[in-house]
Amino acid sequence: MIVDLHNHTPLCNHADGEIFKYVEKAIESGTKYFGFSDHAPMDYDPKYRMNFAQMQEYEKAVFEVKEKYKDKIEILLAYEVDFLVGHMDKRVLNADVDYLIGSVHFIDEWGFDNPEFIGHYEHEDIDEIWQKYFNAVEELAKSGHFDIVGHLDLIKVFKFMPKKDINLIAKNALEAIKKADMVIELNVAGYRKPVEEAYPSPSLLKQAYELGIPITFGSDAHKPEQVSLFSDAIIQMAKDAGYTECAVFRKRKREMIAF
Repeated sequence: MIVDLHNHTPLCNHADGEIFKYVEKAIESGTKYFGFSDHAPMDYDPKYRMNFAQMQEYEKAVFEVKEKYKDKIEILLAYEVDFLVGHMDKRVLNADVDYLIGSVHFIDEWGFDNPEFIGHYEHEDIDEIWQKYFNAVEELAKSGHFDIVGHLDLIKVFKFMPKKDINLIAKNALEAIKKADMVIELNVAGYRKPVEEAYPSPSLLKQAYELGIPITFGSDAHKPEQVSLFSDAIIQMAKDAGYTECAVFRKRKREMIAF
């Protein structure tokens, strides 16, 4: 991946490996633009993210590797922010970063992608869960806070699939993403999950392409060895959908790069 904008650090409390090792793996893999977008702090679910007092530490660590490796790779600073109404903080939303990834990890405060809470699926209508998820993605796009939508169809993580047409379920969300002039990421983490498929699916990616929604790429690495995993597959997937360019951001300004 020439561009890889979704990666984590140990400050999120569920990633491993020193930050410089992520960078060195990216350099080794031929990446030119590598972004750290660790889980932003918020007043909910603190176990799986840095706290507000650690924001300065995080940003300093990213700037240090940016300077150290500036002749080999361009390092970018970002946050992955949970779209959860009532819990997003201006300290994050107004942070001086290159971009913000907005992600939906919660449906009505249920962490649906967390294996700890997988039992909750037994008590829900799967079609309804999927619609609630994409309704949240639609609201995320309409909020105007973010540059990139993280792992567009994360709701499929445990392979609980709806009976209803997924493209129809996602239609309004994708149209809102287009209207907001946002980017979606091709995120390879799904290959490491029970669904064994990238986010988004090829059919949703084709739908996004037909709407003219730009893309970018993300390893979503939580350890250095995950950087650039499945990169050949994800690039081919993008090409198969019709894409030839991907987005990179500096200070919230988007630039398209050929891949």
